[in-house]
Amino acid sequence: MRIRLIIVDDHPIVRAGIRAVVEARGFEVLAEVGTGEAAVESARELHPDVVLCDLRLGEGMDGVATTAALRALPDPPAVLILTTFDHDAQIVRAVEAGAAGYLLKEVGVEVISRAIVDAAAGSVVLTPGGDERLVAALRAPRVDLTARERDVIALVAEGLSNREIATRLFVSEATVKTHVVHLLDKLDADSRTGAVSEAHRRGLL
Repeated sequence: MRIRLIIVDDHPIVRAGIRAVVEARGFEVLAEVGTGEAAVESARELHPDVVLCDLRLGEGMDGVATTAALRALPDPPAVLILTTFDHDAQIVRAVEAGAAGYLLKEVGVEVISRAIVDAAAGSVVLTPGGDERLVAALRAPRVDLTARERDVIALVAEGLSNREIATRLFVSEATVKTHVVHLLDKLDADSRTGAVSEAHRRGLL
């Protein structure tokens, strides 16, 4: 019996490319969708063996939330994350949400094919070299940002000054300065640029 798949990516061209690759390897694509919400609905109706899901899906549910929702279904499919991003925090979150593993989109066709087979069989799948990164990420201290701190770091990443951030968030400039100090401390950074870089690396942006 052929392994049945659903492809989830918010870029139609990417979906088409993945579909061509996996169908050429003998897998059956039941559906290709652009949002996490559509992925969950399709999986509920079609009962795929494996869902290939992008980590970042634009508006709505991201790959982590989609994974959690898919794995909560009565007959849950294996979820294999396909991503161009190699942020450790996102990888850990996806695995914690129930993903069978993840692959960078740059891997070869044979790697993807084997990963689909392994995921369908219940095995853990990691992109080549991903085991070391995942272990390192699990050992690293967690960084938990408050909702407001996430707002602030996102605006810092846009290049806004403290005054501009204060105006955008309807708070005082002193409050923004306090949030920035906390962000520098939590992200172990000595500059705003360093904080943004570390936030990106940890998948917080």
